[in-house]
Amino acid sequence: MRDGRANEGVPSKAQEGTDVELAFVESELLERFLDSDVISAADVLELLKRRGVLDGTPVFLDENTMMPVLLPCEWGRSLSTSLLDTTTLKDYGRIVGRLDGHLTRSGGDLMSAVESDIVSYRDHRCRWQKKPIGPSAWGKESFVLDDFYGFLVDLGALQHRPVRLAARGRNALAPRVRAGMDIRHLTLEQYRYFRDVGLGGQLPGAQVDCRFRGWSPLRGRAGSDMALGSGMRWREWAPVLLPEVGLWPGMPGGAAEFTVQACAKYGKPRGVYVPEDAVASADLFCMLERPDIVRTAARGLERRARDLFLVVEVDVAGGRIRGVLDGVVREYQMSAMPAKLRRITVFEGEYGLEALTLFVCRGGLMPGADAWKSCRHRAWTRMQQLAGPTTPRLPARRWRWHDLRHTFALQLLAYLENVMDGKEPDLEARRRRHRSYLTGHIRHNPLLIVSRRLGHASPETTYQYLQYTDDLIDEFEVAFASWVGDDEATYAEIASHALSDTKGGH
Repeated sequence: MRDGRANEGVPSKAQEGTDVELAFVESELLERFLDSDVISAADVLELLKRRGVLDGTPVFLDENTMMPVLLPCEWGRSLSTSLLDTTTLKDYGRIVGRLDGHLTRSGGDLMSAVESDIVSYRDHRCRWQKKPIGPSAWGKESFVLDDFYGFLVDLGALQHRPVRLAARGRNALAPRVRAGMDIRHLTLEQYRYFRDVGLGGQLPGAQVDCRFRGWSPLRGRAGSDMALGSGMRWREWAPVLLPEVGLWPGMPGGAAEFTVQACAKYGKPRGVYVPEDAVASADLFCMLERPDIVRTAARGLERRARDLFLVVEVDVAGGRIRGVLDGVVREYQMSAMPAKLRRITVFEGEYGLEALTLFVCRGGLMPGADAWKSCRHRAWTRMQQLAGPTTPRLPARRWRWHDLRHTFALQLLAYLENVMDGKEPDLEARRRRHRSYLTGHIRHNPLLIVSRRLGHASPETTYQYLQYTDDLIDEFEVAFASWVGDDEATYAEIASHALSDTKGGH
């Protein structure tokens, strides 16, 4: 798959005198479109699996011959063997592609770049382009570029990196100060406004908006409740399966517990708890809105049946499913199924083939990232248009699905801290016991509990939430009530009084 975004439409050079284009490995496209008498699609797929080349691996192709350019492709293959996910592999490839495009415009190339070229690229990205990136984004780019040139040095293709190393081998172009997490949380009033008005199509007064059309309001509400109630990342809750949330024949219903792994960040497994109210919100979507989507899309899925994973058996107790994919019977642990596989997983339902994922879009399968992004963008526009004196104050920046995860973390952390800080004698005694015994501290410490629930690699990440557990907005309002907005004296009157005092010799 070619990607013109990497070099912004400008041909680049990965080696002197070689114009290249950036592409990515896409096994699905190979299987569907490869037509060659020399080698079959099945042979190519088998070769990719045997060599450990993952989907998303960046490939730099000679623009004239469309053959791989050796050194950048070797670096891309090294990324693939690091078992990075598809999105990360593509991001890393685009970063090198963007640098390549910048160097080409200035008459250079990747292999002959010097320190001033990389500094110029940094300034372009962080200061001069139409939408400059921040320290966090540049930190990622500088890391990738340092890794790329470090790989070439280790391979012997270059004698040294174009950028000298700082003390202790640190990347000199990396941001000097580590950027903190961009924690943006919602109040209860803001969340209800986002969910019910923005996503659910209501008016601020809770009336039904008859002009609201489309957008699957119950799906949006269920997604927001799932995100807030469980604290999952978007890529964890968006591809959730019906059996995982208990919406499957023979399951008791109520709250749900399951394990996320393949869809989790870094593939780190953890247990997820979805409260009963969030499951009920999803169940409402399944009863009222999902059937119409499924019925309309059933015929289209039937035509694509050979490309889908048709489930024939669901083992709820064991968390496994068995079905047919590419004409072969396969069995998977649900937690180990990546989003790409979940997207094509279907079963024989009431109306024909039906997606096994909870959330479905107009085509009958799981909505992609663009669909969910468009959903929240439309919701934000609607909320701004309907905002008035009675609506909660909107954030300065457009909300994100990840804000619901931050809200979950802060609400849970504040609740657990309040429980630990209770005034009852037995709770006070329990707090002293937790300080005294390491096992009690690990089991009952609010910060560690939230860290485990969020799946953070280190509790250090969770520490950053502490500064937000006390929302001081209301306290600020009270503290400065007599400073600003005083009905008895305007600023002009105060300034006039001050000037008169000055003229009087004070």
